Amino acid sequence: MLSFKNRLSAFIQLGDYVRQLPQEEREYLARRAGQHNNFFDLPNVSAALDGIAHMLQQEQLENWVAQYNLPETQPNPKKVGVVMAGNIPAVGFHDALCILLSGHILQAKLSSDDPFLIKHLLDKLIELDDRFGTQVQFVAMLKESDAIIATGSDNTARYFEYYFAKRPHIIRKNRTSVAVLTGFETKEELSALGDDILRYYGLGCRNVAKAYVPEGYDFTPFFEALEYKKDVVDHHKYRNNYDYNKSILLVNGVPHLDNGFLMVTESKQLVSPISVLFYETYANDQDLREKLAQVQEKLQCVVSKEGVWEKSFAFGQAQCPAVSDYADGVDTLEFLLTL
Repeated sequence: MLSFKNRLSAFIQLGDYVRQLPQEEREYLARRAGQHNNFFDLPNVSAALDGIAHMLQQEQLENWVAQYNLPETQPNPKKVGVVMAGNIPAVGFHDALCILLSGHILQAKLSSDDPFLIKHLLDKLIELDDRFGTQVQFVAMLKESDAIIATGSDNTARYFEYYFAKRPHIIRKNRTSVAVLTGFETKEELSALGDDILRYYGLGCRNVAKAYVPEGYDFTPFFEALEYKKDVVDHHKYRNNYDYNKSILLVNGVPHLDNGFLMVTESKQLVSPISVLFYETYANDQDLREKLAQVQEKLQCVVSKEGVWEKSFAFGQAQCPAVSDYADGVDTLEFLLTL
């Protein structure tokens, strides 16, 4: 039986393994992951691995778990099924971490878009402590799961709510992220925002899909600061999306700005297509506060200059969640402790 100390130690070792991955192994992992999802290229797989290594730092892990009354051994482990997403590399890792640290049994239903990377990391965990072998299960169906964690679109979430209604569950829906701009950002800050927008080609819920800007905002410095990201359009799938969305804007006569790899257009909507950033203007802080309050339930995170806006991250930090930053703001570990 794995004690909590053993479980924590294994994840700390897993973090060390990820941090010390040689470049050739990162390239191999990206090639294998990319066979299932073309968007999983070396820069994005590396960014995901760096995020996991950041999450698994010993001090960060220990400070996080110290906030909970985790049992040394789990007297009544439950089978917790996870419907894992595949929009960005290894996106289901945090759920796996929470389940295994809490002493429950992980039943992972892998996404067809990401069947390799998550499995590789969990296989490595078992290699570090083979007692995890009975705690990690890869399954095609979740019929035997005692509880469910599922992530999907608003449509699939309705299906999940119906299908898993009789079991304890966390069902996550569509979320997106936004930036608050004032017009006083430095070039370095706007460049960092480029990562929030374009990392993972804009496919994650932590990707900034919309910016709130003051009336009369000049986008010229913004585009100049993002020029370093121009290679994003060399990826064939991103290019296809860019060409398609550009043609839609042109055919429909929608006013927009275009720098050759990212288009910016005004919209009340929150979720923009790949290669497009929506923006909405605000008159003053109170106006902005009201606009954000109206969409609060749809937001994963907000970024702003030096993170000064309420509950926001600094530019460039949207894709660097701490281990205590829960998806949809729902405390996964607390949920697991109630099972």
